[in-house]
Formats: sequence, C-alpha cells, structure tokens
Amino acid sequence: MTAPTPPATPPKLMTGADYRESLRRCKPVVYVDGQLIGSVADAPSLAPGINALAVTYDFAHRPELAPLMTAVQSHAPGKAVNRMLHINESAGDLLNKLEAVRLLCQETGCAQRYLAHDALNALGQVSARIDDARGSTEHRARFQAYLQHVQDADLSLGIAMTDAKGDRSKRPHEQANPDTYVHIVERNGRGIVISGTKAIVTGAPYMHELIVMPGRAMTEADAAFAVCCAVPVDAPGITMVARPAGRPGEKLEHGAALFSRRYGQSTAVVIFDQVFVPWERVFYADEWEHSGHLTHSYATHHRHSCIAARAGFGDLLIGAGALMCEANGLDPGAHANLRDPMVELIKITEGFFACGVAASVYGTRDEHSGTFMPEPVFANIGKLLLATQIYDMHRLAHEVSGGLIVALPGPDEDHNPATAATLAEVLRANPAVPYDKRIEVARFIEDLTASYQGGWYSLISLHGGGSPAAMKQEIWRSYPVGSKVDLVERLLDRGVLAPTGGEHRRPITRNRQPGRCCDTGCTQPGQAVMVALPEPVRPDPM
Repeated sequence: MTAPTPPATPPKLMTGADYRESLRRCKPVVYVDGQLIGSVADAPSLAPGINALAVTYDFAHRPELAPLMTAVQSHAPGKAVNRMLHINESAGDLLNKLEAVRLLCQETGCAQRYLAHDALNALGQVSARIDDARGSTEHRARFQAYLQHVQDADLSLGIAMTDAKGDRSKRPHEQANPDTYVHIVERNGRGIVISGTKAIVTGAPYMHELIVMPGRAMTEADAAFAVCCAVPVDAPGITMVARPAGRPGEKLEHGAALFSRRYGQSTAVVIFDQVFVPWERVFYADEWEHSGHLTHSYATHHRHSCIAARAGFGDLLIGAGALMCEANGLDPGAHANLRDPMVELIKITEGFFACGVAASVYGTRDEHSGTFMPEPVFANIGKLLLATQIYDMHRLAHEVSGGLIVALPGPDEDHNPATAATLAEVLRANPAVPYDKRIEVARFIEDLTASYQGGWYSLISLHGGGSPAAMKQEIWRSYPVGSKVDLVERLLDRGVLAPTGGEHRRPITRNRQPGRCCDTGCTQPGQAVMVALPEPVRPDPM
C-alpha cells in the first residue's frame, strides 16, 4: 500500500509587515523625482507600490484564500510556497495562478509580483533546454538552487528585461553606446561583470532582487548581450531612477485619489555600472541561441498573467459603474441605455479572461523542463483583446457614470462653509444615497479612468508584456493555419497543392495543429485541478 502524501505544513511565509521590514534591510540607490531615497520602506512616494506587494503576502495568510494563494511543489510535498513563486506542474496550476492574480488585482489594481512567477517559469524552461542541448545538468541545478532560495525567503523579484535599446533600427552589437543594452564586460573564475541599462522595471525600488533577462532574440554577434542572471537590488553599481507609485499624498486629507493613493506601481530605469554577478547567480552567459526561447516563454507566461490582472481591474470598473448608476437614481436593468454599456463592459472583461482560462486548460507540458506552459494562441489573443479594449473599458465606465466624474467641484469644496451645504443638497440624486457617497464613487472612477493614473492603466495595458504588434506576430506564428487549409482542400476534394513533406510545405500553411490524428489528439492537456474556494457567507434574508 502506498503511503499517503504528508499534508503540507502551514506555510512559513512573510506577512505584509514582514515584507516591509525586510525592505529596511535593503539599501538600494533609488532616486524619485530627483531626490535620493534614504529608506524605501518609509518613503511616502513609494508607499502605494509597497502596499500592493504587501497584499500578495497577507492574502497567503488568510485561511479562506491560502489554498489559492499558496502552492506545494511536487518535489517538496511538505513545503508550501507563495503562488507568485510557484512553478506550474499542471493545467490546474495555470488556472489557479490566473484566479489568484485576478483576486489580487481586484484589491490592488496591479499586484506586480506575478512577474516573478512568469520569469521563474520561463527560466526553468530555458535552463532545461540548454542542459538538454549540451547533455549536462549544470543549468538545471543552478536554477533549482536559486528557486529554492527565492521560495524559502519568500522574496519579491523585479524583472529587468526591457533594455533602453538606443537606435531601434540597429541590433545590440551595432549600437554606438553599448550601455543601451545590458551586456557582459568581463568574465573571470568567480563570475561576470555586467553594464548597461534596463528602461522599464516594474516595482524595482521595493523588490528584493532583480532578474536580468535579454529583451529580444540575439544573433551570434550579440553574444555579449545574451545574459541572464539575478542580482540583489542593492548590489554595488546599481542605480535606480524611479517614478512615484500611484498618487501618494494627493489631496490625502480630502479624498481625491481614493484608490491610487493607497495602491499604485513605481517603474524604474535601472543603470548597471560594472556590477559583479557570481557564477551561481548566472543562468546563462553568451548562449545567444537560447535568448529567443527565453523571451518567448516569458512573454507567453506574462501575457497569460496580464489577462488576469486586467480582469481584476475590469471588476473594479464594473462594480464602480453599477454603484454610480445607483447613486444617479437609475437601475441598469430598467434602462437599456445603461444596461447595454454595462453588459458590454462585462463582455469585454469576461471575454479576454475566458481566453486566459482556455490558455490554461489547453496548457501543454514543456518537453525539456516538464513544467506547464499556457497555450500561446489563446494567451496572446486574450492579451491583445485587453490591450486594445482597455480604452473601451474606460469609455463604457464613463458612459454609465455621466459627466459628473470630471465636472464635480474639487474635494476642497466639500469643506468650504460657503458652498458645501448647497452642493450637498443640489448634487444629490438618489434620495437613498447620501451626497458624499455619490461623489466618492464618482471620484473613484475619475481616479481609475480620467486621471494621470487612468492614463497609466491604459498605457501599461497596451504595451505591458509586449506591443499589440508583437502579439499579432505570435498569434500568426503559432496558429495552425495549415490545418485549416487542409480542411478546406479536403472538402473541395482535392490535394493538388498539398505538400509532400514538412520541409517542402508552403510557407503560409506550414503551421499545422499537432496530435490531431483522432478526436482527442495524441497529447492530452494536463488535468485541471483547480482550487475550489469557499462560497462567501451571505446574510440570511429572513
């Protein structure tokens, strides 16, 4: 009889308070708005970003959420880790990650920490691929050691992938200034030395470590730029030039930035100046032929996560739009001019999220690492939909809310004895909803859609995880157009143009759906073992 698997021990993971305290032990060089930050953990300009990361820690300790927010690796059955640091072992893991990220972003707008999950999964895949190509185990072992370090310490990781790039028409090795890309400048028996610039690093100031990754496929001439490694945020030679997270302190006492003063995201330009990295933290150096695979794997994982993140943001807009309708004295169920845009907002949000679910269910096992990868066509379609429809989401929220969200007098007038009473009387709509509650929802929607922060959400949705052009390219590259051609040619009862061999396929029909020799295919997707969360407790109507 097989012994039962021992239950997972309660996760010894950091809380949000522990995370804040851990940041005080890091001493990165960070500039925000021209000012050197003494303590990241205590900087008001970064507090909304730190608050967002803290939620990822605190949710893992909530009993009703812990089954979703934590996971157990099969190789360590007694140890639970944060879901944001878990390596996917099944399609169910992909589904659980999707739900976890959506839940976190319902609370925070953008939880940021899911980038670590995406990078770690991609790194595990490329490490195994390199070893299989070389007939070694070195890269797998190095990655596993680093993964254990990250999971045991429950770290937050910044992903330094997007280079400054310089002249976009030139490759890395052709740049007049090589520091527009991060590259290796020295190698020795102890490690490597890197220099260069990463231009957009999410949450960099309040992370523990940075994973440096190439941002594009490299050629042999670009070998020095094909480097992937991990460095502490306060390693000598690293300087971060960051923007504030959210809208900290903006009309704090009167309530203008109702959401983004609490939660936000900083991004940073990170400058590497002769930064030493020991070999045990170098995942690869000079393996230029594997850079394309790494960027593809990371992009697929990350676009899958972005789907969930923006679904959480869509949930905020749906809820706020419905509240605004109520505050205006109108019921969307009884007014088609409100019901239709609300349904459209729901359709958009759940439509691209459904692509994420499909990418999970049809996820496939990576042939080298054995871990699971989202199905790339569905993942890219979902990300493309949200990237281009984020502006429609804002428009629909505006449509159901009315012009009051930007026409309201400023929050200072709420406390002006000469005007406050009159405004409270004449700007009240639904008798059941007090004036202050109506304007609170209006300012919430303004904060998310019609402010600096609203513009930020739009742009990060459009370009975060790659531009729409990149996603269209990946959809075309991965979609089995050739199978559709085969279908039509069969229905036309002809095969004159059919290829005679894989190497002779017409370029436009080269891609064919694998494993479709029968109804179910030769390769079954992994079992979707999704965590079932308890139903929320609702009050007894009696």
